[in-house]
Amino acid sequence: MAEGREHREYRMEELAAEAGITVRTLRFYRERGLIPPPRREGRIAWYDDRHLARLRTITGLLERGHTLNGVADLVATFESGRDVAEVLGLGEPTEETPVRLTPEQLADHFEGEVTPENLATALDLGYLATDGEEIVHISRRLLEVSAELVREGVPLSTVLSSGRRVREHADALAEIFVRVLHAHTAETEPAQLRPLARAVVDAELSMALDRRLRRADGTQPPKSD
Repeated sequence: MAEGREHREYRMEELAAEAGITVRTLRFYRERGLIPPPRREGRIAWYDDRHLARLRTITGLLERGHTLNGVADLVATFESGRDVAEVLGLGEPTEETPVRLTPEQLADHFEGEVTPENLATALDLGYLATDGEEIVHISRRLLEVSAELVREGVPLSTVLSSGRRVREHADALAEIFVRVLHAHTAETEPAQLRPLARAVVDAELSMALDRRLRRADGTQPPKSD
């Protein structure tokens, strides 16, 4: 295994061992175009951490029940030249800022937690996508909050499963506001009223947290006269 200042390189047998697959499987993935071509040095093929990250993602997706054809379609989508924002569903206006990361930088954010299962879950949720040699996270805010939760001791798998539940509720809340705005603000673009919707959700969530924390502490809210 060759080591550089910024990344490591692997021969085929070494890469297969690191990824937990057989050399035969690795060859099959390469022939199917599921991983990028290796760097050639004479007759030696060198792979790097990009290939390892891709293999772990493929393994995680297969373990979650995705078919190999489905994985191949997903890889083709990422590498088809489509704009990353389109792949991530960010074609419409958004307040979120995508973040580009190397596999090493992603691992630094979630030390010891970047497993095939967690990668597959993040991919399913649309939090992560690949763009050439880089990984793209859909939201800087979500990335930073998730990393902070992991540093506080919350497993990344729990952060992701909780994120899935939060998204379900967020979609339901968004549906309520969109219906109300379309029904009662015909002369105003609904997008212009996003800050109002966010303010309502923020206030209600803040009060809900207060209520839950009081219950957890065994204290009661102040009585009103």
